[in-house]
Amino acid sequence: MSGRQGLPLAGVRVIEFTHMVMGPAAGLILADLGADVIKIEPVDGDSTRRLPGSGSGYFPMYNRNKRSLCVDLKADDGRKLVLRLIQDADVLIENFRPGTMDRLGFGYQALQAAHPRLIYCSEKGFLGGPYENRTALDEVAQMMGGLAYMTGPPGQPLRAGTSVIDVQGGMFGAVGIIAALHQRHATGRGQNIVASLYESTVFLVGQHMAQYAVTGKPAAPMPVRVSAWAIYQVFETGDGQQVFVGVVSDKQWKDFCSAFELHDLAADRTLDTNNDRVAHKERLLPIIKSVFGKYTKQELMAKLEKTGLPFAPITKPEELFDDPHLAANHGLLELTVTDGPRTGEKTRLPALPLEMDGARFGVHQDVPRAGEHTREILAAAGYTRAQIEELLSRKVIAAP
Repeated sequence: MSGRQGLPLAGVRVIEFTHMVMGPAAGLILADLGADVIKIEPVDGDSTRRLPGSGSGYFPMYNRNKRSLCVDLKADDGRKLVLRLIQDADVLIENFRPGTMDRLGFGYQALQAAHPRLIYCSEKGFLGGPYENRTALDEVAQMMGGLAYMTGPPGQPLRAGTSVIDVQGGMFGAVGIIAALHQRHATGRGQNIVASLYESTVFLVGQHMAQYAVTGKPAAPMPVRVSAWAIYQVFETGDGQQVFVGVVSDKQWKDFCSAFELHDLAADRTLDTNNDRVAHKERLLPIIKSVFGKYTKQELMAKLEKTGLPFAPITKPEELFDDPHLAANHGLLELTVTDGPRTGEKTRLPALPLEMDGARFGVHQDVPRAGEHTREILAAAGYTRAQIEELLSRKVIAAP
């Protein structure tokens, strides 16, 4: 699906006041699904474009399929311009600190009366309650929401290796927006939506809270957890590589023993059920480790794939560019780097992990340069060429 026409959200107009990951991720989902997303950036561009290190990939990953408008929101004419765009918008997304949008004149209460059909989504650190005015980041939410505790070894809380909470918060925001668009068909009215980092984290660790509710015992951090299965971990292969292998059902156990000719284990009645195998894990694992140590990584994976058992190589992110599965199913989309030392170079980044009617969602708008669509957007809003040039000369707006 490479063109916007005919996509599920074609015809939906979104005004996006966002930076970093959470807000842009919400807008990305809507944009990939076909919405016309106008990203509002400062006149010198979103500061996310200039982040170093681990932040250098944020902008290209979460801002494709959007149009960029650079405008000074502190200038009266800049605010008037944006208010003019909001008149024709279906959705507004923002992820600034609490109170910022109100100070700029773009808060929900200020816009609701004039735009009752507007769906307004705020991506925040916390939902309503004692914490709601705190400043939060992905890492803050992971620490206080229990995820960092569950990820690291005991006494060594560790954040997950990607912005999982930012992305999930954006995803829940997008779910709320799509639900509100559907509800608007019945009510004719928009509504205010808030998605959050903290509550998204708590939702993720809900399974561990439920474990405590069921067993009365606190869940141990994942590196020292008591697994529900005896074979469910990373194993060393004979060539010094690593492969994760799981055997999670009694049928899989029989298939595993047959594939690796472990006839004595298959005949051992004390290993018949999953709970039996967990109980005898200490004597079982050395045998399995010895068996796997006789294979190279590629030999072991080939055998496991043929058998139909769950397995996974330990893959680094940069190795995914050459993944044959992603290459075969349009899982990576060709995009242009817009900022940094490799500006102008082509790359491939992950598509939305979704198929509809057998098709993946693609690129209908490359990652925008800062202000790339400023002139186009203003002209469509009724500004004359002379008016646009005058705003450019006063630095109320910017364009390349």
